[in-house]
Parts: sequence; structure tokens; C-alpha cells
Amino acid sequence: MVLMLTRADVMSVLEMDDCIDVLEKAFAEFSNGTADLPMRIGITAPDGLNLYMPAYLKEMNALACKVVSVYKQNPHKHNLPTTIGKVLLQDPATGDVLSIMDGGYLTAVRTGAVSGLATKFLAREDQGQVAAIFGAGVQARMQLWAVCEARDVVKALVYDKYPETAQDFVEVMEEKLGIPIEIAETPEAMLEADIICTATSSPTPIFDGNKVKPGTHINGIGSHSPGARELDTAVIARSLLIADGYEACLNEAGDIMIPISEGAITADHIRADLGQIVTGKKPARTGADQVTLFKSNGLAIQDSATALLVYQKAKAAGIGTEVDI
Repeated sequence: MVLMLTRADVMSVLEMDDCIDVLEKAFAEFSNGTADLPMRIGITAPDGLNLYMPAYLKEMNALACKVVSVYKQNPHKHNLPTTIGKVLLQDPATGDVLSIMDGGYLTAVRTGAVSGLATKFLAREDQGQVAAIFGAGVQARMQLWAVCEARDVVKALVYDKYPETAQDFVEVMEEKLGIPIEIAETPEAMLEADIICTATSSPTPIFDGNKVKPGTHINGIGSHSPGARELDTAVIARSLLIADGYEACLNEAGDIMIPISEGAITADHIRADLGQIVTGKKPARTGADQVTLFKSNGLAIQDSATALLVYQKAKAAGIGTEVDI
């Protein structure tokens, strides 16, 4: 029997704090060599791109593959979202499929959770911090939620080029998190924050990295292709740079690839990957004035770990539909 889990099912059981915890275990496995993580496979169809993201975490017994499609014509041609995702979870002992679940909300939460995990290990531990979120879409909401799980955030700032989207963000997230959120009028006004998350679709840098104050922690989330970047060369060069994975950042992240091509940094500027920080193999922040930066591309280990978490919680709660395929 295969457990079918809809988006509503996934939303009913997946919480940010639980997701941060399982991702800590997943990145430890990645660092310790007990994770199989092939590079994502891309297949282009006439109207869009299809990505296949498999991973196996041996200690956690999490074996899954996420299928993500990006079809820009979907909304007006087929009344479907631009991006669609599903996750197939298998039993590592038999290879049988345990569950097929919606991957949209799962991806949103696990992407937020990895920023929460990075913030836990890299941001200053001061009380009463301010978070700034560039972008006000679904992922921006997840970023703020995760950062608030990891640190004592007492106020947030948001900046988006669409004022109505920013206002919606404020209304939803103030109610959810119980903290005041202000809409910043300029990118520069965001740089007073202690923790910055970038979750935009901008292909070019969104703020001047020279103006980032000492001690700031940054989570770079939105850009994940060689020709696009949210972060400029200045902030990359001055930061303690931590990657989700070396290979992914050197092959997919314009935020890092472009400064390398300019000669501003070398690949050695990536001080560690997140798994090495989580396991203590390499040091994290070494001073209160240090600017730390986590670059996220999204790894399939995040999907596998989160899918297993969702499956276990759904089974315990009696949620979902069993189907004999």
C-alpha cells in the first residue's frame, strides 16, 4: 500500500522546528559520508524544465526522489502553477514505494529550515535581534519563520518591489509569529538587521555588500543558477562563506561563480560546507564582528529527510489515503 499525501496533509503535520532538527541530522550524514547524493538531473521538454533529485541517507533510512517541473506557460495555458513538485519515498530495505506526497509545501519548509539551521550555527547569539527578509513571497515567509525558531528575533523588516505583497507578508507573519514587522522603503534600510535572508527572483545584486554592518549573518536563498546572483562580490569577498554543498555552489551558484570568474575570490574562499559546521569539523563564527554567509542551492538530502519526517508523522496521526497500486 502506498500512502498518498496531499498538500493539505503535508501542511497538517510539517512544523519548522521538527524540520530543522531532521536537517541537522541529514547534513551530519552528508559530512560523515553516509549519504548518497547524485547531482540533480535536468530534462528539458518543449515547454519547460524537469528536475529529478534523488538522495539516500543511510543512517536515517531516508530514500526518496523529488520531481520538480518548471513550466512558465502553465498558469495561462493549463491553469496550473509554474512550479510543481512531488516526492516519492521508498523503503530502503525493499525498494518498495512507501508514499507519494505533494512536494510544494515540503520544499518551502525544508528551504526555510536549512536557513534556520545555518542561523543556529552561524549567527550571533545575542538576545533581541532584528531580521530582514528580501522578498515577500511564500519562501520569504518560511525564511522568517525559520530564523525566529533559531534566534531571539524581536522585530523584522521586509522589502519587496510590490508594496501589496509586502503588506500581505506583514499581516500574515505578524499574526503567525507575534513580532512587529516593518516594510522598508529601500534596500539600504534593511541593512540595520542582524540577520538577513535573501529570497527574491532578482538576477542581479539587491544591496551593496560594502554597507553590511559587522556581525551580520546572511542566508542567500533565491538565486541558484550560474548567471544569476542576489549577492554582490563585495559581500561574498568579506564574508565567512559556508555552502550547503561545495559541488553545488561551484557549479550552480552565480553568487559564488561570478566572483570567482572576476578573480575576486577562489574556490578556497568557501570555508566549509554546512555539514562540516554541524559536526564541528570546521569552526563557525569566530568573532562578534565577523560577517557570516550561508549560500543555499537546495540539496536532495533535505527532501529525503523531510519526506521521511512527513511520512512518519502522517502515519502516526492516521492522515493520508492508502492506495493499492
